[in-house]
Amino acid sequence: MPNTMSKENFLSLLDALKAPAQLDRAFLYESYVDAKDSSHSFAENNDIIAKMDINDFTLILYLVNEHLFYLVSHPDQKQADLVKSEEYEQFLLSITMDKYYTNEHLAYRNAAFSNRFQPEISTIALYLNFILGMLSRYHQGDPRQTLIVDIMQKGFSMAQCIVSLLTGGFETEAFSTWRTLHENECILLTLVHYGQNVINEYLKHLQYAIAFRGGLSTKEATDKIFEQIKSEMRSHDLKSKDMKRFIEYGWLYGIPEIEKEEGFKLNFRDGVERAAKLRQYSKVYEMSSEIAHSSPLLIYSRKDYFYLITVLNLYESFFRLEKIFSSLYLSTTSKDEQQSYVRMQGLYRGELMASYQIMQNRLKRMNAPNEKAKETEQKEKTSE
Repeated sequence: MPNTMSKENFLSLLDALKAPAQLDRAFLYESYVDAKDSSHSFAENNDIIAKMDINDFTLILYLVNEHLFYLVSHPDQKQADLVKSEEYEQFLLSITMDKYYTNEHLAYRNAAFSNRFQPEISTIALYLNFILGMLSRYHQGDPRQTLIVDIMQKGFSMAQCIVSLLTGGFETEAFSTWRTLHENECILLTLVHYGQNVINEYLKHLQYAIAFRGGLSTKEATDKIFEQIKSEMRSHDLKSKDMKRFIEYGWLYGIPEIEKEEGFKLNFRDGVERAAKLRQYSKVYEMSSEIAHSSPLLIYSRKDYFYLITVLNLYESFFRLEKIFSSLYLSTTSKDEQQSYVRMQGLYRGELMASYQIMQNRLKRMNAPNEKAKETEQKEKTSE
């Protein structure tokens, strides 16, 4: 007989999970016990299943959610009648066990070049978990007061998403997500560098975007915003066809003398990326854009190459974001917390740098045959 959770612990778990009060807890516990019994029967007839331990917490989550979903999707059926039906319980157990074994133990897994235990992944994951935990203590969601924190929080969340994709074997998807992370960091770096005047412009264009998408409460308010947009566009000699680009990138005009810079345009690569002084990433960004737009590069990509290039660019973005976070955190926390964070930096930043160097060396070795071929080709051209 498999180990079964006591009813008292089961009910406590449902309370901790905030299971809806209307669910029949006695029925759920009885179904859970029967599920554990059925798992034992499956194990006797299947060598693979016999080697799998049942995770009670996961099994209960499937069971509770399947029962709740059935009640919501069949409003004409009463729970009081269902819990007395042996046919319904068998139906519920069949779906629950199918999903538990298939999704938790027999799911298809992409081949991955790393896993969550390897230091190149586990170290940055630890760092991201800590930072996101600390950011959750700051007020968020009020752009006029919390814009920098909000952008930072989104950036670190995307970094965490990239880590999850990499360990799941989704290298190209992780690389295309880095593209968005890079856009995020460029905006953040620009706002932090140029300060309040540019932040105010960014907030203004945020309102312009809301109006453009029909998000304001009245037509009068929308019309007023559009008059303001048109007036500002005229002051920069922009045409009506430029409106969307102006709404998205016009906040860059808040940067002193930017219009006079050679090559400046209202777009990401010639505008935001240039303002953030990260123009050296334009080629990588372009390649990531090709992946995001499902070009042949996505379909016929080298997984090992995109794993390495994603990790390296993720690390570089993280180093820049962490520097901004560190400045905020160390200026707003107690002395004890500051010392604790500095100690963590000393330990784990060194490990991150070591991982980064290892990844760089791997990529160099991977690229070496191509570089040698280019060198040979150049020598042949010279001799001609």
